[in-house]
This record gives sequence, structure tokens and C-alpha cells, in this order.
Amino acid sequence: MNTDIEKLFKDSVIGHPAGLFVLFFTEMWERFSFYGMRILLVLFLTAPIISDNPGWEWPREHALSLIGTYASLLYLTPIIGGYIADKFTGYKWAVIIGCFIMMLGHASMAVETPFALYLGLALLVIGTGFFKPNITSMISEMYKGKESKKDGAYTIFYMGVNAGAFFGMMLCGYLAENIGWSYGFGLAGIFMFLGMLQFWLAKDLFGKIGEKPSVVKEAKLQQDLLDAAEIGGEKRQEEEKPNPFTTLDMVLMVLSSLGGLLYLFNDPMSKVGDINLLNFSIGTMDGSTVTVLLALAMFLFLIISRIFRYSRIVRDRIIAVSIFGIFTVFFFAAFEQSLGSMTIFARDYTARELAGNSALVFKIIDLILTVGPLAVITWVLYLLFKKTYSKILYSNIVLALAFIFLWSIVIWKIDREFSQDTTEVGASWFGILNSFFIISLAPFFSKWWESKYNPSAAMKYGLGLILLGLGFGILAFGTVGIPSGAQTASVSMIFLIFAYLFHTMGELCLSPVGLSYLSKLVPGRMIGFMFGIWYLAIAIGQKAAGTMGGMIDKISEEYSLGTFFLIFALVPAAVGLISIILNPILKKLMHGVR
Repeated sequence: MNTDIEKLFKDSVIGHPAGLFVLFFTEMWERFSFYGMRILLVLFLTAPIISDNPGWEWPREHALSLIGTYASLLYLTPIIGGYIADKFTGYKWAVIIGCFIMMLGHASMAVETPFALYLGLALLVIGTGFFKPNITSMISEMYKGKESKKDGAYTIFYMGVNAGAFFGMMLCGYLAENIGWSYGFGLAGIFMFLGMLQFWLAKDLFGKIGEKPSVVKEAKLQQDLLDAAEIGGEKRQEEEKPNPFTTLDMVLMVLSSLGGLLYLFNDPMSKVGDINLLNFSIGTMDGSTVTVLLALAMFLFLIISRIFRYSRIVRDRIIAVSIFGIFTVFFFAAFEQSLGSMTIFARDYTARELAGNSALVFKIIDLILTVGPLAVITWVLYLLFKKTYSKILYSNIVLALAFIFLWSIVIWKIDREFSQDTTEVGASWFGILNSFFIISLAPFFSKWWESKYNPSAAMKYGLGLILLGLGFGILAFGTVGIPSGAQTASVSMIFLIFAYLFHTMGELCLSPVGLSYLSKLVPGRMIGFMFGIWYLAIAIGQKAAGTMGGMIDKISEEYSLGTFFLIFALVPAAVGLISIILNPILKKLMHGVR
């Protein structure tokens, strides 16, 4: 048994090694900075130049085009970052490198110039590539031989993700909207720095866990993947048949990747900077459309040709994964409107001014939402300090300073809100609802999945997509009275709150399914490739979200805002029904995998 793993488990906090909570807080600060910045981006870019808090007054289409490309790249660079960590740096140093690069990115964005913005986004994309895949890999390595506790570990870690997103959007958003944009962007950078520092000072706690894998260890990990691919007590015979990449496969990968990247970069460049790298047309199609369609055609040919080189059972299972991948694209294309068109809707079309009893009720709810979770997480910090004060004293001091700073901002915010007679709910405030509902509802969904009523994968996807569509249906209903082309309105915020509730329930149905089934269905030697494909599916969904969200003005002017949201209601719901209808076929394709 690895002695470093044993040492970690000796210093336990709530039944888990102290090292898990070092990773918990590192992830929490990273998500704080990431979501704190991202919720501001669309508001800052589209805010009027002449106002109390001037932005850049970009057209919504331009802003969402840039955000779509940025969000898409965030799911592509982890493929490269994971490879670099495996071959060169190891997980620990990859996390530190990622934190440092992201910190520079946040600092750059606080400058509020075009060059600083693009540089900041580029650094955040690169830093996320190093950080995102490798911090979770450290958890996996920590729990080697302790698999029975791994589900609980990831649940705790996931709470760190949502806690960071929750406080990041709440506090960065509050500072940015009430004091100034640079304060919001700057706060994200400060906590990214503190997260990096506390992890770096605690890195020795992990021993050799997360170090660069040796050749022997890589071989062992590969064997573990093959051993894990055991179903019903019998190893998959398909594992014995290699399916090496041919020269044509490699050429198709390179060309489809180049085509996709050209489209990703050209879309915002041609709209925002009037720089068109694909300035040609074929018939009625412009260069961007031709390029992305060619890239998609080559990619599909690559996947299909590889699938049909496998034996029947493996081929069927990969077809099932591919169908789930298509559903994933549709889900994220709609779900990611939350940080785009839904945030614009919160700012420009939602009644956010509260007075009298309504204002007081909101202040009390906001107080409970803020102080309650923060008190719980502070208690976890106290437990960690008790166990590790002598081993990682300086890391704990940095964490304590971070929490003192966080509490100071929260107390200042609460005092400022209660000293005012009226309250204007920030547009960024609604972003916290997803994290709040996840934390509140996750235990109920977890119990459902563990019960005898646990639905199949196709049913979960169907339910998730239909719930997502229902959320947009609520927004479509709430915007019925808004005339075509209206730039502002005063829709009750209850519609937006319920939309987030249904979207979160949809996410809880779908998010645990994808990667879990992928690991069960795909042959061991193809897992790395298919994980990359899965992230690509999410990346396509992210870009589609930006592109479709950018059509909000065009559709609103030609039809209505209600029509815009109705499209997002009907399409996911229809795809969800298709998933449910395909349930018997998908079960057959999965050949007994549950």
C-alpha cells in the first residue's frame, strides 16, 4: 500500500484525509475567481458607456460571440493540460502552474483595456487547461485502494466547486455592479492568488502523490484501466483487439481540429475586430460556415470509421456514448444561456427594484444564503487547522487570512444593504441560484439514483433535457407581454428564479451520467481519446450557446423575446423526448452496462 496515501488518511477530517480539504479549498477559490469573473463579462461588455458604471456597450451578439469562444476553449485546453501533466510536470505542479497563469489572467482583466481583456481571457484558458483535469486526478490518486470512499470524496469536492461559484458570483458581482467593474475583476484575482498560495504551501502534505508518473507507474495505470473494465465478473474480450490510429486518422484529427479552431477564433474576430480570416464564400455559404461544416464532416468520418473497426459489442457501446454526446451538445447549448442571455434578461428585462417589506424579505433571505454556507465552510477550515496546523502551518495561515478577508466583504455587504431603504437586486445575483439549488437538491437526487427507481441513462438524459426546456418555457410565458424589439421591461423575478430551479434539476439528472457511463462503456485503451471527445461535445455546446444567445436581439426584433426563449424550451424538450423514445434501443446498444 502507498505509504503517502496511508499518511494522508491518518489525519482525517469528517472521515476523509486532510489533503482532500486542501484540494477542496484550492478548487473553491479557483471557482470563486472563475465564476466571479464570468458572470461579470457579459454585463461589462454590454453595459452602456454613458452610465454611473460605464462598460464598453458592445452589441449583445458580439459579446456573446466572444464569450462562446472563450467558454468553448475552456473545455479543449484541459485535454492538452492533462497530457502535459502525465508526461512532464505531474499533477501537483500542473495545478500550481495553472493557478499562477489564471491569477495573471484575472489581474490583466482588472485593467479594463481591450488588449488586457484578450490577454486575460487567453491566460485564463491556458491556466484552466493545466488546472481543471489535474486537481481531480490528484483525488483519484489519493483514493487508490480506498475506492469505497471515493464517491464521498467527490461529493465533498463538488460542494467546494459550488461554494466557490456561489460566493464568487455573489461578491464579485456585487462589487462590480455597485462599486466598479475593476473591483469585481480584481477580487477574483485576489482569491485566485490566495488559492494558489495555500496549495503551494501545502504541497508537501501529499508526498509523492501527484508527482510526475514514472514509466512503471504509467504501465500500472494503464493496466488499472483495463482491470476496471470488468463487467459481471468477465473481462471484456474486446480489449484484446487493438485499434491503432492510422495515418488517415491522424490527418483527419489535425485537419478537423484546425478547422474547428479557425472557426472559434474567426467568429469573434470578424464581428468584434472586423478581421475575417475566412473571407471567402461558396454559393450562399460564407467561409466560416464552409470551414466548420468541413471540420465537422471530417470529424464524423474519423469517429464513424474508428467505431466500425471494433467488434460488435464495443462498437454498439461507443455508438451509445456518441448518441449521449449529441444530447450533451443540445443540453449545454441551452443550459449555458445562464451566463449569457439569461444574465442580460436579468439586467434589462427583470424588475429588480424592491422597497418596503419586499426589500426587507430579500435582505433577510440574502443574509441567510450568505452567512449560513460561509459559517459551515469556516467550521470545516477550523477542523482542517486542528489536524494540520503543525504540518502545513503557513498554508493554514493563508487560508485563515482569505477567510478573514471574505468575512469582511460579506459583513460590509450586509451592512451596506441593511442601511438602505430600497434594494436593487444585482443582475449577477441570479447566477448564484444554480449553485444554491444544486447544494439543496443534490442529496435528494442522490437518494433517487440509489433507490430501486433509478432511471436508465437515456431516461435521465430525457428528464434532464425536458426539465431544462420547462425552465425556458417559464421564461417564455413570463415575457409574453413584452413587445417586439423592446430593449427593457419589468418582468417579475419569480420567473427567472423558477427557470433556474428547473434548469438545476435538469443538470442534476444529466451531469452525473455522461462521464460515468463513458468510463463504463468505452474500452480501456480508448478512454483517453473518448474523454477528449466528450469535452469536445461540451465545447461545441458552449460555442453554440454563445452563437444562439447572440441572436437574442435579432429574434426579439423580428418576433419577440418570448419567441427567443420558446425556441430554447421546445428544442431541448424535443431532444429529451427522443432520448426517452430511444431508451430501449440504447439499452440494447449498452449490452448490460447500467
